[in-house]
Order: sequence, then C-alpha cells, then structure tokens
Amino acid sequence: MKVFLAVLINKFITFGCKLFGRNGSQLPGSYVLKFFGDDIISEVNFPKTVIAVTGSSGKGTTCSLIKHILIDAGYSVALNESGSNGIIGATTLIFNNTKLNGNFKKDVLLLECDERHLKLIFHKKKPTHLVITNLTRDQPARNGTPEIVFNDIKKAIDDSVHLIINADDPLVSRLKLTHQGKITTYGLDKTKYSYKKPTLNNVDFAYCPKCHQKLEYSYYHYGHLGDYKCPRCDFYRGTPDFLATNINLEKQTIMINNEKINLNKNALYTAYATTAAYALAKTLNIRDDKILYALNTDILTSKRGKILYIDSRPIMMLETKNENNLSYYQSCEYIKEQKGLKTVILGFENVSRRYKENDLSWLYDVDFELLNDSNIDKIFCIGRFRYDVKTRLEYAGIPDDKLVLVDDLNNLLNLVKEKSTGNIYTMVCFDMTAIIKNMIEGEEND
Repeated sequence: MKVFLAVLINKFITFGCKLFGRNGSQLPGSYVLKFFGDDIISEVNFPKTVIAVTGSSGKGTTCSLIKHILIDAGYSVALNESGSNGIIGATTLIFNNTKLNGNFKKDVLLLECDERHLKLIFHKKKPTHLVITNLTRDQPARNGTPEIVFNDIKKAIDDSVHLIINADDPLVSRLKLTHQGKITTYGLDKTKYSYKKPTLNNVDFAYCPKCHQKLEYSYYHYGHLGDYKCPRCDFYRGTPDFLATNINLEKQTIMINNEKINLNKNALYTAYATTAAYALAKTLNIRDDKILYALNTDILTSKRGKILYIDSRPIMMLETKNENNLSYYQSCEYIKEQKGLKTVILGFENVSRRYKENDLSWLYDVDFELLNDSNIDKIFCIGRFRYDVKTRLEYAGIPDDKLVLVDDLNNLLNLVKEKSTGNIYTMVCFDMTAIIKNMIEGEEND
C-alpha cells in the first residue's frame, strides 16, 4: 500500500510541476521521502540490472554514454538526466518509473549518484553494478577530504555489487584491498599528453593505502591519476581489464581491444568516460558491434559539450564543477591547448548551497595560471562572485586589461561581441550553462 501511495503522490506532484513549467526533478521525491522515509525506496521491485555511477567528476558524461549503449542494445532505461543526483532526485526518478503494484517499468535503472548520497539511496537494496570515475577534492565545505568520500562509498556497497573502477586512481583502487565481489578495472595507457610530474600543485592522494609509503609514478594523466606503484609493498595499478590505447585527442579517437572508438570531445576526461562505459557494457555481455556502433555514433545531444554560436563565433560550453579543482584544471588545460585567439567566460552563482557561509578558498587550489596565455584575448568574470574570480585571476598574473567584469548578466553577449575576439569558451557550472545557453538561443530566434 505504501508503494502504491508513494507512486501516486510522486506522479501527481510531477504532473503539477510540469503544468506550471517547472523541472519537477526534486519536489515530488521530497514529499515521498517526507511521508514515507527513505526506506520506501527498498520496497520497489527493482529491475534485474541496477547501475549506479558515482565519483567526483565525469558522472554525467559516463551515464549518457552508458544509456546510449543500452538503448542501442535493446534495453529500456530510466536515467536521472536532469543532474538531480541526490536521494531526492533519485526518489523522484524511481517512483516516476514504478507501477502501482511496485514493479519497475524499465529494464534498467541507471542512476547518476552523488558520492555522499550513494549510501542513502542504496542503504538497503544495493545496485548490481557500481561505476566509480575518480575521487578528488570536491566541495570541501560539504565533503571534507576525498578519504571521507571514499569511506562513504565503501559503506554503501557490499560484496554483491559488481564494481567497475578507474584503475588509474589509487584512492579508488583501495577498494581492491577489501571488496570480495566482482571487480572490473579500466584506465588509460600512456599518451603523448602524459606528464612525468604532477600537474596540480596539491595532489589529492599520494601515499600507499597499505603501508603509507609515498607512491611512485611512471607517468601522470592529471591530478593523482596515472600509473603508480608502491616501492615498499605490492600495491600497484597493474594492467586494467579494459585499457584505452592509441589516444589521439586531435583526431578524437582511442583504441579499446584493438577497435577504434570516437570521442565526442578532444579532452582526456572524455576518454575516461568512454572507457568506463565500454567496460560496464562488457560486464553486461553486450556484443562488441553494439557497443562500438553506439559509441561511434553518439553525438551527446545534451547540453554537455554542445557548440553554439555568437555572430558566427563558436562558443564551447565547458561545464565546470564548482569547488572541484580538478574539474577546473581540465577546463583550463583544454582551453590552453586550443589554437588561435580565445575568449573565456568564467564565473558561478552558487557555492555549497547547503551552507550559510560561502567558502571561496577553493579558488586558490585551482591552477588559473594556465589562463595566463597570450592567445587569450579577454576573460569575462560573471556571476555573484565575479569580483572574487577577478581577484584570483589577478593573483595568477593575468593582466587587468584582459579582465572584464560583467555586472549585468543580460549584457554579457553584447560585451563579448564588442570587447573580444576569437573562439569563445565558458567555464561555468550547470546552472549558469543553462542561463547562457538560453540567452544565445533566444538571440538566435529573434
């Protein structure tokens, strides 16, 4: 009876939200949890396959690729594509896809999960598969250290869960020391883009989890991700079960199992997402031809990575996760590597919205020095914290005449047209991506 009522309440509120033009990804689930508690999720008859994807970054792209593969393979899939990846968003999605008798409607439940909410969503019923992308410093005011996040993930699983983990991340690989269930690993081979030394000033994980000796690396991809080993004990990366080789970002291709696969963007983190999706698909025994067709034809029509135009100038929307220095590093590096004159739009509206105080110390963990580039014409500082962003960029040595404060966001496009040249790149979080995208599309329709 409880599930029956929960489904009715969830769908009624979802309908009301859509009627009034709201997204409806949070409100329905909040009422279900309020009335019935989080145990209500465990009373749903989940499908045979329940896939959770978690990690500090790359969750959304990985989920999009997995969904594309599954649909091409003939599965029906429920995914929280809105980005509402906490327990409230998960509850909304689950009960919108549950019948009145408690049976799940789709073949697969695929959930992008906040790392700290994984244990809340699956505190009783566990996913059949869990993909972990990476663990880095992320929203420190909320999450504390990556080790705290790791422990929360560990609490959320048991040995029945099939883990698909990034072998290049030694913190994630700690799970191999304790997990007795199935583990499938993936990673990237050494590339011409690899580094002999860390790319970040502050590495999130540097010591062996077994004996606490400092890890040695033959190469780094970025952050603490790379090929590592402990010089004292037997903790090491090893050869992943699924290894991406022949990585060519210029041609946007990689090789897995001697098969060429296209990337949707010329960025290394996209190679990780693609390899993770491939590895997950293989654990489900999906045929190679189905996987390859899906990955090689996937254009990711979602907002992530979509190119728009301002007066024939391309604008690349790089969604950059607030309070995550690695996410910002990846965007900064991507922009730096692009050829020709460039314009950057940088800023954010919200930080740790769960807290009264806005902690901006993380700005000084980000290597904004990468943007001190002669090919960058202008950087437009936008959002509520634009003055703080401008100050941080000044500390990075970027000349003041390159920095433009945008006090009125409605005037952003006009300022970009009047005061800058070159291709345009945004470094903003999800909420501001939607705002800028709507502004551009609205202008195109005028």
